[in-house]
Amino acid sequence: MRILTVLGLCLALGGGMAADAQVSGLGAPQQTPQSSFRIARLKYSGGGDWYNDPSAEVNLLQYIRQNTNIAVEPRYEYVDISSDNIFLYPMLFLTGHGNVSFTEAEARRLRVYLESGGFLYIDDDYGLDPYIRREMKKVFPDQDFVELPFSHPIYHCHFHFPYGPPKIHEHDGKPPQGFGLFIGNRLCVFYTYESNPGDGWADPDVHHDPPERREAALKMGTNIVVYVLGQQQAIP
Repeated sequence: MRILTVLGLCLALGGGMAADAQVSGLGAPQQTPQSSFRIARLKYSGGGDWYNDPSAEVNLLQYIRQNTNIAVEPRYEYVDISSDNIFLYPMLFLTGHGNVSFTEAEARRLRVYLESGGFLYIDDDYGLDPYIRREMKKVFPDQDFVELPFSHPIYHCHFHFPYGPPKIHEHDGKPPQGFGLFIGNRLCVFYTYESNPGDGWADPDVHHDPPERREAALKMGTNIVVYVLGQQQAIP
């Protein structure tokens, strides 16, 4: 299955038509043709607030529109992990503060999505870490998260982050870290811990982050999207 590869090429070239499942606010999905880059929030079970800060992706995509030549559609959309609609998005975003739970079928579906060229960005909003590590073991039983070196391209593909992910929220006061899971040599899951760029994407009056901190978060998010598009162009 190479649905996402084709979609990624269309997006990177700024042309073509790709089917997408769109959700405005919390409405029901519907099929519509799209060629702009879009991000889907991943809905999961377990009780964690997967839905928090719905302005985050909208603001990130607006920032990308203003600072790159990437065609984007700035809107909040979500897709249930149990749905095959995940295959219609080149990038999924998972966040929250608490428990995450995947069924075996959902874990298999997510692995197929990633093997098909998809990309998952996970941001620990505080309290997610033990649960996401446990559940991603269902997706990749033979892997543990590996910390990415500061030289990794995701930190340098558009804006430069010489010391890895930025520190947006204090959490437990630990250094921010970026971890990855791989298919072959391809980074398919990027996980930020003690960093929390997703909160920095939210509207300014949500977390009251200073402008320079929000800017760093938006720049990190831009790098993730640029990296995803570059990856998909390179998939044979």
